[in-house]
Amino acid sequence: MEAVPARARAYVACVAVGALICLCLAPLPTVRTPWWPVLLLAVLYAGCEQAAARWRFAGTFYPVLLAGAFLLPPPAAALVALPGALLSPVDQRPRRLRRVWRAAQLVVAVWVAARVHWALGGRDAVATPDFPFALLPAGAAVLAFCLVLSLLDGGILALATGAPPTPFGQWGSAPLRRVWRGLFPRTLAPVAVHGLAGLMMAVLWRSPYGPVAALLVLLPMCVSWWVFAQYHRERAAHQATIRALVQAVDIKDEYTRGHSERVGQASMMIARELGMDEGRVEVLRFAGILHDVGKLGVPTRLLRKDGPLTPEERRVIELHPEYGHEMVRGISFLGEARAAVLHHHERIDGSGYPYGLVGSQIPESARVVAVADAFDAMTSTRSYSRARPVPVAVEELRRCAGTHFDPRMVEAFVRALGRHGWHPAVTADEPLPPRPRTGVSSRPGVTR
Repeated sequence: MEAVPARARAYVACVAVGALICLCLAPLPTVRTPWWPVLLLAVLYAGCEQAAARWRFAGTFYPVLLAGAFLLPPPAAALVALPGALLSPVDQRPRRLRRVWRAAQLVVAVWVAARVHWALGGRDAVATPDFPFALLPAGAAVLAFCLVLSLLDGGILALATGAPPTPFGQWGSAPLRRVWRGLFPRTLAPVAVHGLAGLMMAVLWRSPYGPVAALLVLLPMCVSWWVFAQYHRERAAHQATIRALVQAVDIKDEYTRGHSERVGQASMMIARELGMDEGRVEVLRFAGILHDVGKLGVPTRLLRKDGPLTPEERRVIELHPEYGHEMVRGISFLGEARAAVLHHHERIDGSGYPYGLVGSQIPESARVVAVADAFDAMTSTRSYSRARPVPVAVEELRRCAGTHFDPRMVEAFVRALGRHGWHPAVTADEPLPPRPRTGVSSRPGVTR
């Protein structure tokens, strides 16, 4: 637990105290609640959490929790989440603290959702049932549930240091607006679907068909859940494939370690500035990361050579885009990233390689990666050149816009730098100290 900041531990403790208040000290509605529905839903939710761990599904199964919020008084509904959250497997340390956090977070969120649903008369609407009136309190409860989850996740991330915008990922600190931006929209879509399933469970539970019929609602949800888990597993395999290729390049060309990741990050910045959808942004990240994978086909002695390259040696190195394309052409999920691997050294004026394409003949993905690659080459220390300051590199990109680079991509990157700065997150090892080298072209983007 030593890796967790004291302020984050204090925050978890405060949320846990709030959860205890919701369970024990909050005013109880004047309705007698039988314990068997609470026990059945709690066991069902705990079983779903165990299944999620076995299927390696990233997430939690909200329909049962929301059905409890629609059926039960707030304290009883909050109790449904407690056993499953405390007993669910945790891969990362500190495991005990993570379990406490997850349990406290869900207890508070379910209690608030049930309270909103109860206050808007949702219990009577579910029992009747009265459609479409039943949708109004249910929708308000789902919104409250998402809002509480987003606020609590944003709080723990704001107290952490360098955490990504994922719930309880790595501990770290970041500005609140940056942490909370996007958390609520990303949470709302899946929880809204789960909320509809939970409402169907609650209505059937109150109907003459009883709890057995309500449980049948979970069957299609479980199927879709399993399909989604398979998607996450396939995506993890894709990431592992890319990581292995990049590590192989980093080992072979020791002076450019981290370069691929930085180019991937810069490519994402350009793509987002151009307004591309997130799916395409991800593909361009792959393109940036894999753009130099063809170096695996270049003799190591050329990549590490001290001194100028001969024309023949330079022609061999200039084959690496074609080598890279051959390596990735069969990986279907890369999409247009494969074209970027092949054409990222083409130039707008036709003086690039391997095919000397001109202007719009160059695929858009390759024009994005070309700017990102040249920028990182100029701002990184290499064996043959020292790093240039970011403003100097930006001026060089602008000077070469229209000849080497697409001016639209250059300006998009400049705007993104002005808005976000350049803070590359690199997980690879830092490059080794540079060795002197002479006689190598200083043109932007000329890298090995």
